[in-house]
Amino acid sequence: MAPGRRVFVSLGSNLGDRGGYLAQARDALAALPTTAVLAASRVYETAPQELADQPSFLNQVVCLETGLAPHEFLSACQAIERANDRRRERRFGPRTLDIDILLFQGVEADDPELTLPHPRMCRRAFVLVPLAEIWGWARDMPDLDVDRLASALARDQAVRPYDGAEA
Repeated sequence: MAPGRRVFVSLGSNLGDRGGYLAQARDALAALPTTAVLAASRVYETAPQELADQPSFLNQVVCLETGLAPHEFLSACQAIERANDRRRERRFGPRTLDIDILLFQGVEADDPELTLPHPRMCRRAFVLVPLAEIWGWARDMPDLDVDRLASALARDQAVRPYDGAEA
């Protein structure tokens, strides 16, 4: 594989086999053309943020290297979501799988389809805590103190490592 650009993505699920959906997403991302998974954080369980009346989420952040262009990568992520029964019925509502592109090496974008860096990333402990685990894989990314931001948000937003046992 030719050298590509580093990408950090957030995975989330709060319906059905939550852990299974995250695993399927990791496998599908790794299978994309000219793409390799470099690192994956632990899985965390978190309360829903924007819409409280729904099940808890499992969340994880993955670092990849890809030769795909940003919009190609976005389309591939959306196809993976659809293949895993993702329904976009209610903004911030329950979902089998959510894949958000957080950061894409060397890319800033602000268009209707893709905003990079992710606009709400720095306000979400469920993103920053797992991102901090694998931030050492960052290359040519914005200058963020991910550890400090994660610690500050985690004081008010509960993020706990997931042990794999469903309640």
